[in-house]
Amino acid sequence: MILDSFSLKGKTALVTGGSYGIGFAIAEGFAEAGAKIAFNCRNPEHLRTALDSYRRKGIDARGFLCDVTEEEAVRQMVSQLEQDWGAVDILVNNAGIIKRIPMLEMDAEDFRRVIDVDLTAAFLVSKAVIPGMIRRGGGKIINVCSMMSELGRETVSAYAAAKGGLKMLTKNIASEYGKYNIQCNGIGPGYIATPQTAPLREPQPDGSPHPFDSFIRAKTPADRWGTPEDLQGPALFLASPASDFVNGHILYVDGGILAYLGRQP
Repeated sequence: MILDSFSLKGKTALVTGGSYGIGFAIAEGFAEAGAKIAFNCRNPEHLRTALDSYRRKGIDARGFLCDVTEEEAVRQMVSQLEQDWGAVDILVNNAGIIKRIPMLEMDAEDFRRVIDVDLTAAFLVSKAVIPGMIRRGGGKIINVCSMMSELGRETVSAYAAAKGGLKMLTKNIASEYGKYNIQCNGIGPGYIATPQTAPLREPQPDGSPHPFDSFIRAKTPADRWGTPEDLQGPALFLASPASDFVNGHILYVDGGILAYLGRQP
């Protein structure tokens, strides 16, 4: 049956930065489809909190303390996971940061840090899991890109550079390793309602909408912010056999914002 092609039963999924937000929602969706879930974070307290959150959802997740910008730490994490659970079948490169600083005011150190977390880490974790996928006869890599993989905006030069690079890394992994039955695709979220973006959606003291909230809604045909759950279905598609002939594609889950000029003032 066609629905069987969306099953992840028996698969192992590693979601970087899967302790909360978009990564957690994607991991939750994978678990509902039958996958075993592993994730990383860098802070022991955040790790404990995330494991508690997974348990409350009925998910027996495996958490690793790992900085995915450190190659040896990544190698050890993947090696341990392969030893305990077998090869990683699905990798979601979700870990990321943003520093909203005008380009002329941004230090090179801050620029490099964003590139390291948002781009280099995806390279390192992909490099670590691909050999196991080759031995296993295939695998899925999903890179969490962004609308900034396509567009620029004030104060996000490092983030846009990293996400643009991640889009091309996605295409290159697909090009190099498609012959091994490895599909590498990207998801480009639009503006998503998470705790991190909550201040941008809070009403003003006079009760009027936040200016940025109004801006985003006016630019989005769906006339709303996305939710982390909006990404679960697209991620499941790209992680499942249903997408076995989809490779090197970036699936934008943005409510139509990239297709729209916005409402006339």
